[in-house]
Amino acid sequence: MSKETLILDGNRVADAIKASLNSRIQNLSNQGVVPCLATVLVGDDPASATYVRMKGNACKLLGIQSIRVTLPEHTTTMELIAAIHKLNDDNSVHGILLQHPVPKHIDERAAFEEIHIDKDVDGVTTLGFAQNAFGFAEFPSCTPAAIMAILDHYEIPVEGKHAVVIGRSPILGKPVSLMLLNKNATVTTCHSKTANLADIVRLGDIVVAAVGKPRFVQGDWLKPGAIVLDAGYNPGNVGDVDYDACCEVASAITPVPAGVGPVTIATLLKHTVDAAEKIANKR
Repeated sequence: MSKETLILDGNRVADAIKASLNSRIQNLSNQGVVPCLATVLVGDDPASATYVRMKGNACKLLGIQSIRVTLPEHTTTMELIAAIHKLNDDNSVHGILLQHPVPKHIDERAAFEEIHIDKDVDGVTTLGFAQNAFGFAEFPSCTPAAIMAILDHYEIPVEGKHAVVIGRSPILGKPVSLMLLNKNATVTTCHSKTANLADIVRLGDIVVAAVGKPRFVQGDWLKPGAIVLDAGYNPGNVGDVDYDACCEVASAITPVPAGVGPVTIATLLKHTVDAAEKIANKR
């Protein structure tokens, strides 16, 4: 690994975010308010169950209440929506996270849309997406927000840079492209149909890998000195970039694990506290 390569430590960024929440959570407690995140899990997918457990543990460590709603695999779309409505109507719940993916027979988008915008702490609704596009979302999607938080924490300039985003999902690739654009980067969004992908990636001063394929981005795809943010997490604890090869070329890179992931969870906690404060201020 090149000695000049900066490892963008996600744990360090996450710790800073969580430390900033302690006094805010205490202030809410003094008002009789405990920030509360409700997580909805449909089915028994082991990876999803692990993610939900990790989020619950993170909440507990900070003094945020965590409610876990577990629904069986055969749950219908309407039954899931009914469960979301119940959480929308619960004034003690400040944030709602529907763990995805849901079973294939469920209309995931229809379920996402039923989350009230004031409780959409994971930024999954179309209204939340639109607010993010215009640059004033209170709760942008957590992984894109985590990527921006890492860039901000390490004081990596975005304005005027060419950012290449590999991936176009509505909760990762598309929103992070918009967030980078709103910070005055020039953004190219690539996807599975992009021709000459490696040549396009080589243009990037900042490269965001969000394609969901292990070790997909190769070291020789990068412009020397590029900033690499790996938003992937695949079996075997590997990301979407070939880490060792990319380290030889990049000037800064996020590891997997301990990169974007911890900051994503910290961002979810921050959004939950933000939502609790917003509701408390209306009282």
